[in-house]
Amino acid sequence: MFASVLSAAIFGMEVREIQVEADVSDGLPSFTMVGFPSAQVREAQERVRTAFKNNRLSLPPKRVTVNFAPADMKKEGAGFDLPVAAAVLAAAEILEPKLLEQVMVVGEISLNGEIHGVSGILPRVIRARELGLRFCIIPQENIQEGKLIRDMRVFGVKTLKDMIRCLQAPEKYENESRREPETEERMEEGGADFADVCGQEGARRAAEIAVSGFHNILFIGPPGSGKTMLARRLPTIMPRLTFEESLEITKVYSVAGLLTEKDPLIRKRPFRSPHHTSSAQALAGGGRIPGPGEITLAHRGVLFLDEMPEFSRKSLEILRQPLEDKEIHLSRAAGTYTFPASFMLAAAMNPCPCGFYPDMNRCRCSHGEITHYLGKISQPLLERIDICTEVPAIRFTEMKKKKRGESSMSIRRRVERTQEIQRERYKNEEFSFNGELDGRSVEKYCVMTSEAETLLEQAYTQFQFSTRAYHKILKVARTAADMENSEKIRQDHICEALTYRVYDKKYWS
Repeated sequence: MFASVLSAAIFGMEVREIQVEADVSDGLPSFTMVGFPSAQVREAQERVRTAFKNNRLSLPPKRVTVNFAPADMKKEGAGFDLPVAAAVLAAAEILEPKLLEQVMVVGEISLNGEIHGVSGILPRVIRARELGLRFCIIPQENIQEGKLIRDMRVFGVKTLKDMIRCLQAPEKYENESRREPETEERMEEGGADFADVCGQEGARRAAEIAVSGFHNILFIGPPGSGKTMLARRLPTIMPRLTFEESLEITKVYSVAGLLTEKDPLIRKRPFRSPHHTSSAQALAGGGRIPGPGEITLAHRGVLFLDEMPEFSRKSLEILRQPLEDKEIHLSRAAGTYTFPASFMLAAAMNPCPCGFYPDMNRCRCSHGEITHYLGKISQPLLERIDICTEVPAIRFTEMKKKKRGESSMSIRRRVERTQEIQRERYKNEEFSFNGELDGRSVEKYCVMTSEAETLLEQAYTQFQFSTRAYHKILKVARTAADMENSEKIRQDHICEALTYRVYDKKYWS
């Protein structure tokens, strides 16, 4: 007898439906799997057959054939165990085949019939909702993740027998195992705060502008001046995530297998800080079938590169394309995979190997050493960083001040007001922030006064900025103007934006 059930596979961030078909027919007893299964999927036959035996579900001594359609895609992972079991049970007439219609099944089975969780449940449930299926059956370990999609019926099962009961009487099973997910807001306001930063008013202002316009930022300064401290507090002044943004980030972390069972919803903006020994594959996403890398895991949040020149040149150059396109494309033999990459880049570095240049009283580096150190960062990558600000050493008098700095909560309110101005301005565009403006949009929205235009022309000629640097200056100035609710970019806004570019001439000239 023939039976089939729907499952799904994850390819990058894309969900593809897989029809798991089973046929039990006369012939020598065997269990055959076809449809381009990987070694992991082939092992399902032993897990399923042993789980049947340990749960007193006896299959007839016949020929069992399982097919995964379409057959031109290689099937990976252990998430096909449960749909294979369901299809075989229906084909063996232990279950009615019609019970599997319009149902998605995902899960891994142990030898004793227990169901274990798998990664990537959230995007599968979202796909099931798009297809208009009746309900999904997933492992109980993943039920909180699956329940995030409120308008889709999702059942969690702990054992093989639970799955059978759920398929036979879904309404009864739902009443017996009803359990609402925890959805209360848990936005932690404690911990890191900008009020902890001593002095550094210039760097604090640069950080606020960067977050307000979603600009990339580079902190340059001697060791111990507070560069990392500033960067780690950037998420605390970003606006809170909307539920849609939380779901978008949670989907990425679900595919990466980084969600917790108790509270899977990501409620805080990501802050990813990979070590400088991280490979290019760790940043971009690696593997024969790529998964999310650090660039994608920082989506809607901050990717922080501490000691930026210590990263390999190959790793740094990978950032160039996603910084422009807000997504990253990885090509493999099996196809091309696209991952979201709308992140804010924050980086920190010393001005030289010892960290004290241009203070020649303390710096002991030769000119060649400084040139080699700074040369690790290419000019094209620097031009993709909107704001480059210096973080000087803190004076003793500033450290002894009892007065705390402005809190993250207070700064966040200004950031939210500035971003609301941008959203209203760009409501008919595909972007929402000044940092995302392209060349055409810069000319349209970055309107200057005559004095500001004259100043920018002089700076452009004197410093020999590239066209990309010219656009970056205008975008930063547009954000500074928005913070003052100014319709046009004035001369003082251009001046401030230029101060965030002269350092790349100071250090890289």
